Amino acid sequence: MQNNTLTESVQSAKTVALAVEAGAGALGVAAEKVTYTVLQEPTKGFLGIGAADAVVRVIYEATPADKASNFIKTILSGMGIPADLSVTEDEEGVYVSVAGDDMGLLIGRHGEVLDALQYLATLAANKGRKDYFRVTVDVQGYREKRREALKQLARRIAEKAVKYDRSFALEPMSAYERRIIHYEVQGIKGVSTYSVGADDERKVIICPDNKMKKPSPKEKQPQKQQSPREQ
Repeated sequence: MQNNTLTESVQSAKTVALAVEAGAGALGVAAEKVTYTVLQEPTKGFLGIGAADAVVRVIYEATPADKASNFIKTILSGMGIPADLSVTEDEEGVYVSVAGDDMGLLIGRHGEVLDALQYLATLAANKGRKDYFRVTVDVQGYREKRREALKQLARRIAEKAVKYDRSFALEPMSAYERRIIHYEVQGIKGVSTYSVGADDERKVIICPDNKMKKPSPKEKQPQKQQSPREQ
C-alpha cells in the first residue's frame, strides 16, 4: 500500500461492489475503509452486445490509527521481524499490540526501544493534526508486566522507607514509569515521592513524609506542556 495519507485507484468489474473490492485490494486495505465514486454504471447490453463493466474510483484516506500501525509495519518489515499486529482504537487514541517470536529486540533495556518506537509512531499519527492523538504501542504484553513490576517495587521500597525512616532513590525512569511510581505510593500512609535529575537521568525518590523535600521556587512554576514522548 502507498504511504500517502490519501490514495486512490480506478477499477472496473461486472458490478460496483466487485470494482470497489478490487480497488480496496489494490490499495492494500479492507473494503470498509474506502470511499468510492461510480464513474460508470454497469450495463448488460442486448444479447451480450454492448455490455460494459462498472468503473469506480476508490479512495483511501489513512486515519491517525492507520498511520501509526502502517509506520510500525514498515519498521518491522525493514528490520526483517515477522510479527502480528492487533489494533484497538477508541475516542482517545489507538493501542497497537505487537506479537511474535524473539521480540526482545523491540523492547530493549527497560523498554527503551519500545518507547522510541511508540514516540515515532505517535509522530507519524499526529503529522498534520492540530489536536493530539494518543498512540500506545506494546510488545508481547510488556507494558502491563512492567507496570505491575513497578507497582510492586513502589510498595516494597515505600515499606522500607517507613521501616528504616530514610529515603531511597530508584533508578532513572521515563516520565511514564515515574508516574506509575508516584501514583502507587500516593495510597501508602506515611510516605511520599518526588523526582530529581534531568532528562534520561531523572529518577524518583521515595521517602518518609518527615523527609519530604520542599520544592524550590523554580519547581513550583507551572510545568511546560509535555511532548508526545514525555507522555
